[in-house]
Amino acid sequence: MRIGLFATCLGDVLFPDVPRATTVLLERLGHEVVFPADQTCCGQMHTNTGYQRDAVGLVRHHVEVFGRALAAGVEAVVAPSGSCVGSVRHQHAEVARRAGDVTLAERADAVAARTFELSELLVDVLGVVDVGASYPHRVTYHPTCHSLRMLRVGDRPLQLLRAVRGIDLVELPAADSCCGFGGTFAVKNADTSTAMLADKMAAVRETRAEVLTVGDASCLMHIGGGLARLRTGVRPVHLAQVLASTQDAPWEVGA
Repeated sequence: MRIGLFATCLGDVLFPDVPRATTVLLERLGHEVVFPADQTCCGQMHTNTGYQRDAVGLVRHHVEVFGRALAAGVEAVVAPSGSCVGSVRHQHAEVARRAGDVTLAERADAVAARTFELSELLVDVLGVVDVGASYPHRVTYHPTCHSLRMLRVGDRPLQLLRAVRGIDLVELPAADSCCGFGGTFAVKNADTSTAMLADKMAAVRETRAEVLTVGDASCLMHIGGGLARLRTGVRPVHLAQVLASTQDAPWEVGA
């Protein structure tokens, strides 16, 4: 299968090993990964903070870039981010409609219909749960708000993690509670965000896990930063990196 990779802004700038791990994983499973080099921000930041007019150009560009890729033979688009896939699927067409561009809205719907979060792609589209991963560490998993509530990925990430060889997967208490990041929420409501983060970190530490894995780089950054400041020794690792790791080619913990 030919799969287009949507790396996302945080993946590109702060967590480049995440889109790399996604590529390694999919290629190991026998698929061709195509990276449209002219991709940019999907516009989620602008939409979520009320700058929808400014988001229109970014939505149009995203639709054009990945629409071309799909027209050229790419069969699906994947992003290692529930947040960004949530924006593509639930915001792009609406932003276009509010701007009065019905044609763009229709094209956005077409791209969104073939765009998937990583665990969705693996379990629902490729029909695989055991990806051949090996990760001999004590791991706990935090389900992100957008993947859990917008995309309804359910236990797909956990299905994938349970099939990883050597993993000691421990349940995270109050796993479905938000970590407190929420994009600009962490800036505009810093005290509330900090309190939510403190609760999440306490839950992570209760598991005595070596590794916290998450499917969104934003939550990885927020929780991982807090854990690092407390010098807990718990390493934040994206789900894609865990799944890309094998006995012969392990990914460094926290890479």
